[in-house]
Parts: sequence; structure tokens; C-alpha cells
Amino acid sequence: MKKELNIISMEGEVLLKENLVRSSILPHTASELERNVTILQDAVVEGAVYANKLEIVNGDAEIKGAVYTKLELHIDTAAKGNVFLRKSVASSDAITSYAKACNLMFMADINAKQVRLNHAFVAGSIYADEIQLEDCVVIGGAFSTKSIDIKNCVVGTFNSNSVFLEGVTYLLLPSAFSGSPIEAAADVKMYNLSLADLGAVYKGTQQMENTGVIEMDVKTDELKTMLSEDQKTMLVYSYSVAGKVLAADLVDFERLQNHFLIGATAMGSQILRTYDLGTGADGQKAVIAPEKVAAMFWDILHGKSQIQVIDGKFSIQDLATKIPGVI
Repeated sequence: MKKELNIISMEGEVLLKENLVRSSILPHTASELERNVTILQDAVVEGAVYANKLEIVNGDAEIKGAVYTKLELHIDTAAKGNVFLRKSVASSDAITSYAKACNLMFMADINAKQVRLNHAFVAGSIYADEIQLEDCVVIGGAFSTKSIDIKNCVVGTFNSNSVFLEGVTYLLLPSAFSGSPIEAAADVKMYNLSLADLGAVYKGTQQMENTGVIEMDVKTDELKTMLSEDQKTMLVYSYSVAGKVLAADLVDFERLQNHFLIGATAMGSQILRTYDLGTGADGQKAVIAPEKVAAMFWDILHGKSQIQVIDGKFSIQDLATKIPGVI
């Protein structure tokens, strides 16, 4: 049973173990600006947290308010159990977790100079100078001013001056961008899930025809675009299947539930109700829950769930019959 704490006010360090904190953990004096907060295990904080350094040694841990650290948010490498961060998380320096056995879930955006995550779920987007992701699911995008390293991840999209890919990368949106050509390991694979029937995968029902993943080639699918503003030019490399997605829509492609699934997950911490995708294979409502969405994407990433592959090719004749005035 957790010991309930209504007010946190300590000058040195806050240690939480088997505690339920009803208030926020915020500094009230200048000396408390340098205060570290450590969650040892089994703790819930119902408000926001400000700390010089926030360390989570072990789960279960849940912070329902926003989090800001002056130095670092760090998840101990040996941490296990569930760690839920319900609101936005920011740090002036770093957000780090290599805890492969921990179920780490960020339910909103992340913002820091450096973000290094292994086996984490992010319902929002990541904004940083440097990003390193391995075995992660990011529903939004990964946006970096310097570099992004991605290994075996599902991401909505990415944009950075420098991008390095390793293993398998799945994109949820049609396009991704880089300020220089993508560097990729020899065995790298990149797939796009824009035309996959994720609603059916989530419900466990039959995937619709003409849906599936599209394999992308970081060389052949690379497009150079020159952007100009105030007499300044910038070269951007884009990697896209947008034309194939548009073509699929024009040939009467049946509408998917992908955007609804992703949007409801990303907005989960900001809305007061839950949504469902209809009836699942078990006859019950397929309620959209972040934990289930994360599990679905990890099953896709780890090869436990199979999605049919399509080449994304389309017929010009089929397009012509769908566009008014074109014979």
C-alpha cells in the first residue's frame, strides 16, 4: 500500500518508494532548484515534476503532470516494470533510457538537447539536437537540428541535417526528410506503412485487398529539393511514397483507419474519452489504448505480426478513369 504524500518540500533530495504524491513536486526556494528527484520503485505523482535530475531506478512509476529537468531524465538500465509519463517531458540537457526490460511510455512530446532511448514508446514527437533511437515506436516524428540515429524502429517521420539508419525502419507517414543523403548500414531495410491496413491488424481481422507495406530504397526513392527564402537556399533530401499513396486514393482505394488510430493514440493524454475501431476478431469493441497500440507496433517491428507487401505500382489508365475530364 502506497504512503500518501500531499505536499513535497525538501531542500536536498526527494526519494519516492511506495508513495502516492497528490501534489506537484516543484521548487519553492532558490535552493530547491538544484534538488534531485529519485523514484526508487512503485510511485505515482499526480502533478508536475521539476528537478535538477530525475532518476527512475525501477517501476512501477507514473507521473501524470509535465516533467522538466535541468540536467537529465534518466531511467536506470536495470529498471523493470511500467514507467508512464503522461504529459510533455523536457530537459535542458538529456533524456536517456537503455532499460530494455522496462515498459517505458511517453504519452506526449519530448524536448531536450539529447534524446537516447531504447525500447520506448512515444505517443507524440521528439525534438532535440541529437536523437538516438533503438527498438522504439514514435507515433509522431523525430526532429533533430543535428543528427538522428535510428535502429529497428517505427517512426511517424523524421527530419534532420544528418540521418543514419540501421536494421529495419518503418514509416507511418508518406515522407521523411534529411539535410544530407541518408547514411545506411549495408543490410538496412525501410518500409512505409501509409497503405497498410493497421486498423485490421489492431483488431485482428482480415486485411483489405490492395493494402500493405511498401518497401523503400534509400537510394532510388531519394529526391533532391532546393528551398529558397530571403536569398538563402537549402538543399533537402526527401524519401517519399506520397505519389503512390495519392495514386491509391485515386483508384478508389478504400479508406483506412490509420489516421484515426494514430491520432487517437497521440491525443490520448489530452482527451477525456476513449475511441474504438469497431468490433475486433474476438467480437468485442477494439478500444484504442496506447498500451495495445504500442504492442501492435512492436509485434510488427519484431516480425510477430505479418502485413502483406504491395509494390505501390498503379495504372495510368485507372487514374485517367478517375479524374474528371480525362479520357
